[in-house]
Amino acid sequence: MKRTLNIAILLIFTLSLFSVAPIELENMETFETKVAIIKFKTEVVDYGTIAQNSDGTRLFTFTNTGDAPLLITNVKTSCGCTVPSYSKTPILPGQTGELNIKYDTKRLGSFTKTITVTSNATGGNKILKIKGHIIATN
Repeated sequence: MKRTLNIAILLIFTLSLFSVAPIELENMETFETKVAIIKFKTEVVDYGTIAQNSDGTRLFTFTNTGDAPLLITNVKTSCGCTVPSYSKTPILPGQTGELNIKYDTKRLGSFTKTITVTSNATGGNKILKIKGHIIATN
């Protein structure tokens, strides 16, 4: 008797699993993660050969090619001779932004410096580079 009762309970439980209505996938809401993607026009700016004390300001242009707002949270340079400036407001999808870099052109000789851009974009930090050669003015 006990065995028959256990089999009946197991049978009812098993049948109840199959009687649950199937999930309609086309009616399910999909949860897609939106991301920001930062795409620079160029990742290296070559000053070329420039005169000492000339204008050391250069521009990196970028576009948010993602589908979420892009927020640059920090820009760090490899030395104090390079000063960045950038917008702290979010760059919406499809919009472009600018990162201004000012290098101290009082120093003579060749230089190569890096700029690390931290943002909420996929792919982690972005490393940019400036390089050039400064000659003395007569």
